[in-house]
Amino acid sequence: MNLTEMTWADVDSLSRDTPVVIPIAACEQHGLHMPLFTDSLLLEEVIRRIQSKPVAEKILFAPLQWFGNSHHHMDMPGTLSASPRLYLDLLKNLVECFLVHGFVRFVFINGHGGNTTPSQQALFELRQQYRDRKDLLLLALTYWDSASPNETGADYIQNRMGHAGEWETSMMLCIRPELVKGDVKEVPEVSFGTGGAPGYRGWTMTDCSEPGHIGTPAAATAEKGEALFDCFTGGVENYLEKVVSWNGEKWNL
Repeated sequence: MNLTEMTWADVDSLSRDTPVVIPIAACEQHGLHMPLFTDSLLLEEVIRRIQSKPVAEKILFAPLQWFGNSHHHMDMPGTLSASPRLYLDLLKNLVECFLVHGFVRFVFINGHGGNTTPSQQALFELRQQYRDRKDLLLLALTYWDSASPNETGADYIQNRMGHAGEWETSMMLCIRPELVKGDVKEVPEVSFGTGGAPGYRGWTMTDCSEPGHIGTPAAATAEKGEALFDCFTGGVENYLEKVVSWNGEKWNL
């Protein structure tokens, strides 16, 4: 069920246990070979595929939020970003709109790494704000964390998402190949590196990648992209089934 296609009376007729899915992504630089809207386009495709599954009949889908937290990419023109606190409050306000209308189950489906911490913090703050509401289910899931492509037997060079690397480039070649610039076989690898591991290091993209990508775009193919979409769609679908089936009380889904 798409919120944007419904009347307010349609929404009012829904059970308030209907999970509300809020897709969140970004508009930011993706190297010299990938479009700025990569995160939003890829998440949009994951959501589109989820909506063809039976679980979608039990879920209310909010419109995709393309304005994300991307300040670490601001050195590259075209990146659009909300500051972390502004973005965090925007996410909280989105959930609170639905809370006013009586809904109690929420899932941010995320398609951009920079949104991970703000979305989790938004839900953490909401839980403290509504600490007496035992009926609330406040969740965030980054779609590529929902399943492991490397466990499917496919021959991937990368073992994690990266940025405009093998995985994202493959997915874009699958759905919008005309937006991929030049011959990806000629795009050099940029190592993931170790940064401040095992601790955390503050960073901007230019600290670790001058062209703006991380990973191995040269290994990308449209066939890998289809396999990745299939894998991630299945992972998100399984997660949402658990959200629908939650009994309203237990800690674990």
